[in-house]
Amino acid sequence: MKYDIIVLGSGPGGYVAAIRAAQLGKKVAVVEKAEIGGICLNWGCIPTKALLKSAQVYNYAKHSAEYGVNIGGNITADLPAMVKRSRGVAEGMSKGVQYLFKKNKIELINGFGKVLPGKKMEVTDADGKATVYDADNIIIATGAKARQLPNLPIDGKKIIGYRQAMTLETMPKKMVVVGSGAIGSEFAYFYNSLGVEVTLVEFFPTIVPLEDVDVSKQLARSFKKAKMKVMTDSTVEKVDTSGKLCKVTIKTKKGTEEVEADVVLSAVGIETNLEGIGLEEVGIKTEKGKVLVDDFYKTNVDGYYAIGDIVKGPALAHTASHEGITCVEKIAGLDVEPIDYGNIPACTYTSPEIASVGMTEKQAKEAGYEIKVGKFPFTASGKASAAGKKDGFVKVVFDAKYGEWLGCSMIGENVTEMIAEVVVARKLETTGEEIIKSVHPHPTMSEAIMEAVADAYGEVIHL
Repeated sequence: MKYDIIVLGSGPGGYVAAIRAAQLGKKVAVVEKAEIGGICLNWGCIPTKALLKSAQVYNYAKHSAEYGVNIGGNITADLPAMVKRSRGVAEGMSKGVQYLFKKNKIELINGFGKVLPGKKMEVTDADGKATVYDADNIIIATGAKARQLPNLPIDGKKIIGYRQAMTLETMPKKMVVVGSGAIGSEFAYFYNSLGVEVTLVEFFPTIVPLEDVDVSKQLARSFKKAKMKVMTDSTVEKVDTSGKLCKVTIKTKKGTEEVEADVVLSAVGIETNLEGIGLEEVGIKTEKGKVLVDDFYKTNVDGYYAIGDIVKGPALAHTASHEGITCVEKIAGLDVEPIDYGNIPACTYTSPEIASVGMTEKQAKEAGYEIKVGKFPFTASGKASAAGKKDGFVKVVFDAKYGEWLGCSMIGENVTEMIAEVVVARKLETTGEEIIKSVHPHPTMSEAIMEAVADAYGEVIHL
């Protein structure tokens, strides 16, 4: 059977590309070896947020008296129940994607896919039977997996990756988390909030090192206030797993320190899934573990495209989705423009949350801009005070000469729901004056954006 488009991988890049292609009248098939929806939906974005919500509810219950609510009794965290709820949420979302495939008449082909020359796809099913399919276009969206360090091999028991961290059967007493990116910081927050003694180890001088330095410092303060041990400028040299507890040797600026833990979580990034999928046989070029593509995700071989974590750019679900849409709309002959990678938001779902887009203050200075910087702390926000969540701030950076909104960084309660305003404003080339004159509702967390912009232009009222 021949298709207009075959998509290899059903993650947020692959399944979105398939649905958009079907909407445009294309005959589409998706090849998937595991769960529909990929890592994000089944083992990443969605189930982790379900776990984090459980932690938030637990913490609200523990501190309910601060809100004038007396629950009484011994409040406990039931980790297996939290995990069960998380898996249920993921399963429900996966079924939702299966429904969308049926609705859009997309054929799902289960098995391991391998691209072949001549715009063909070989799919090997669970019984070892191989079938070859033809397509006018093939989109590769195979995503990524957890990266492993030589001195931190994941055994799934004492040294674990994010999958095992999501499904632990018993609550550890002590945990070492290696890497403070989004994955590491979120799990560090989750387990710390449930009463686990967490040590967070980061190689760089600040945690969440890709964020504005002020954001990193604020998260470190919040973590330390929650009695988490944060070690920056530090590396894990080795882990001795021979005993009942893991003995983690950590090299710091001050020397070497040994920390004991029940379990060590390796969260040191991801690596792409490119092995064994036929790229070499087809002649598709790669560089440093990434498939080389043009602005519309076409590889060097006609008829073959690649999107998501396997191409250059931020490895984020929403990035992959928009790449998939852009790719199939270009294939369909629509007039599309390349994605602006400078305007893609990043979110970290710790407590407080982090959201950012564009340049940090440091990046803007290094790029040679003369800048205006505004900052509004949530300690001055009526909504934040009412919610009892005053940690954090909104920080904005503008080009002083032309007024371009260069970037925004936020840390605080629900800021991941606020960053889209900045993304849209930057897309529309909105000026700071227009933001100041746009009436924001009061009391809300989002009015902190207006206040931060007003601070950049010397017009802030509530500071």
